[in-house]
Amino acid sequence: MGFSKPHIRNQVKYILIHIIISLLLLSSQAFSQNTQITSFSKSKKLLLKLYKDNPVTLYCGCSYKGKKPNLSSCGYIPKKNNKRANRIEWEHVVPAHAFGKSFTEWRDGHPKCVTKKGKKFKGRKCAEKMNKEYKRMQADMYNLYPAIGEVNGRRSNYSMAIIKGEKREFGKCDVEIKSRKVEPKESIRGEIARTYLYMDSVYPGRGIISKKNRKLFDAWNQSDPVDQWECERARRIEKIQRNRNEIVMGYCKME
Repeated sequence: MGFSKPHIRNQVKYILIHIIISLLLLSSQAFSQNTQITSFSKSKKLLLKLYKDNPVTLYCGCSYKGKKPNLSSCGYIPKKNNKRANRIEWEHVVPAHAFGKSFTEWRDGHPKCVTKKGKKFKGRKCAEKMNKEYKRMQADMYNLYPAIGEVNGRRSNYSMAIIKGEKREFGKCDVEIKSRKVEPKESIRGEIARTYLYMDSVYPGRGIISKKNRKLFDAWNQSDPVDQWECERARRIEKIQRNRNEIVMGYCKME
């Protein structure tokens, strides 16, 4: 099954829908959260099946089978970590750290976050143990995309930005990473922007998008419209996760 990015015929209609969605973003009541899945591991297994007929990584566009990427399909050249370069990982487009730090368990720990040896711990491990909302956010399938493991590791929890120059680290993979910033290729900037907008709208108060980045994501959202696969992906996730991604589906109505 092939999925292409068609040209949006009616730009005026697209702009009108963009305005409507922008107004909806002002009211968090218009959006519902993931309440079905609390296991990150379960989400990854479900996504493997969901992507079965379109196994292509987000940043580099590499094809893959199961957990094994075909690096030659996208001209990918490993830089340092050959082991991670040869496996598929499911990346949080909005990094877990970006929303995790808003939880007290992540920042300060919890009385029950103690090892068998009596050592206190905090961060992701404590948030996973003690906070159900954090677990739902971490497992939200709308925020998870297949990526080459090495790129996922190199991206870390860095924020999105425009980076001057076109220095690439991984062969022909069009992604630039510099000074704790990441610039994805133009053809996926819309998907990334709409993922951030979705997460920020359904989980308000978690500091997911800064004022500066909101302008960037609004621009990316408009410059890179939804394609057939993005709409189909959202439909499939909705059936499993039971909440609708209004950010994406609002535009898909034009298809």
